[in-house]
Amino acid sequence: MAREVRTRGGTPATSFLEARGIPFRAHVYTFAASEEPIGEAAARALGIEPARLLKCLIVRTREGALAAVLLAADRTLDLDAAARAFGTKRVELAPLAEAERATGYVKGGISPFGQRRRLPLLLDRAALAEPALFVNGGRRGLQLELATSDLLAATEARIAELGR
Repeated sequence: MAREVRTRGGTPATSFLEARGIPFRAHVYTFAASEEPIGEAAARALGIEPARLLKCLIVRTREGALAAVLLAADRTLDLDAAARAFGTKRVELAPLAEAERATGYVKGGISPFGQRRRLPLLLDRAALAEPALFVNGGRRGLQLELATSDLLAATEARIAELGR
């Protein structure tokens, strides 16, 4: 069962938003490791459509640079489309340890906000259909709900066709 809470400085992600005066609602749910993809399990726990909950994936370009991608929990990243959007020939999912080290977050808790090292970010165009979205709040079991326009402003994400 999910519950809505308001945090003050709870994670680097919430601190990032609070420092910029960006309104959000924090939703806490019980995280449980399972075979189900983390984002889809979170959406189910929160009682929302998976299209409204964005997963934050860390990718590595052919040149070795790290970047981030946001797309709905029920979509699959098209690596070729991501490579084109980043202007490189190839991207691959970054190894978990590398993604955690770069962002300062653990798997199931990687947020696009307050990362240890700010990474270039792409947002899947399909997410723009939703007026409000959920993104990870910086720890497992914490999702932040905010207006799509605020998400774009806070992250300076570029828009691209990324999922299928």
